[in-house]
Amino acid sequence: MKIKNVEAFWLRCPIPPAKQHRSDYGLLTEFDMTLVVVTTESGLQGFGEAKAAVGSSGSCASIVSCVENELKPILVGQDVRNISRLWEMIYNGTRDHYALNRGRKFPILGRRGLTVSAMSGVDTALWDIKGKMLGVPVVELLGGACRDSMPAYASGGWAGVDKIGEQLLSYTAKGFKGVKMRVGIMDDTVQESIKRVKAAREALGDNIKLMTDAHGTFSVPEAKQFCRGVEDCNLYWFEEPISPDNKVGTAEVRASTAIPIAAGESEYTVFDVRDLIDLRALDVVQPDSAIIGGITEAMRTAHLANTYQLELAPHCWGSAFSFMAGVNVAFAAPAATIIEFSLGGNPMMYDLVEENIEAIDGQIAAPTAPGLGLTPNWDFVKEFKQTVR
Repeated sequence: MKIKNVEAFWLRCPIPPAKQHRSDYGLLTEFDMTLVVVTTESGLQGFGEAKAAVGSSGSCASIVSCVENELKPILVGQDVRNISRLWEMIYNGTRDHYALNRGRKFPILGRRGLTVSAMSGVDTALWDIKGKMLGVPVVELLGGACRDSMPAYASGGWAGVDKIGEQLLSYTAKGFKGVKMRVGIMDDTVQESIKRVKAAREALGDNIKLMTDAHGTFSVPEAKQFCRGVEDCNLYWFEEPISPDNKVGTAEVRASTAIPIAAGESEYTVFDVRDLIDLRALDVVQPDSAIIGGITEAMRTAHLANTYQLELAPHCWGSAFSFMAGVNVAFAAPAATIIEFSLGGNPMMYDLVEENIEAIDGQIAAPTAPGLGLTPNWDFVKEFKQTVR
């Protein structure tokens, strides 16, 4: 079955004012994503997401251009079933024959950054097609589900010290047994972040998992100071304490504290994650299927985490397509025990697709529908598609 067409759509949808929040990224009023569509000669379609930013908002014009002008010419006419071969063809460019003959990489210059994000959307769409062809969910193609259901943690937590307890309790009231709150430069001072975390723990009690995420905004000394200040708060993990560009610094922070350090959402390919592991920089690995290189590379990362006995917790802040990609990887991975579930304003999670995505009593059930199990709402796509010149 050959590929007939590859398309990419930059979607930008406003977030209703009542669901907007402010973080270090500013007041988030819009949500962006790139929807990648691969169509076979038989008319079967697969869907994936490619990200221009780890957060909610970012320009996707370059990704659209990369998919349609650089990746599409490589893919059209190829057998859609050969996902691994197609990944190597894109990653290695004109030297792909060397890569496939010698069993090692001969990568293009764009082996990191938005080219790999664009690859991510294509790769996820190919897995979606293959699942639909065989009538099975992607998780079955990855080896099958390790468990029947998994706990989800509520991802949000932007309120100030006087409201953070109330905000997080509104999440646990929905059945979540774990919550994540944002800290870092959005609080102006390290002491303010510490106060907010202490207030959160006091409100939640001892039996709720509490994670913190600094979005990479602390300096190394600030991150160490924060860790010392919240050592008695029983954090499940501290995510992206400092810039992802400073992997040695992340290792330095980890060496200074007993709090588990999480990272990986800003990394491209399993090679970047390998470098973090080599530096002993993290305890929890967080690949984003819409950034790291698709389901293919997220699963390679999952195997790496399992080999080094690290926890896997895919980054699932995005549209329904990257969420379900992460969910399928998580269920197939022995190292994954918990899934991120966005509690922020996110129309791409709920309005972009026909299906309802929900965590029931804080639990996500193992996928059962063919492929990713999602159907785009084409009226939504038409309404919020952006023009790319």
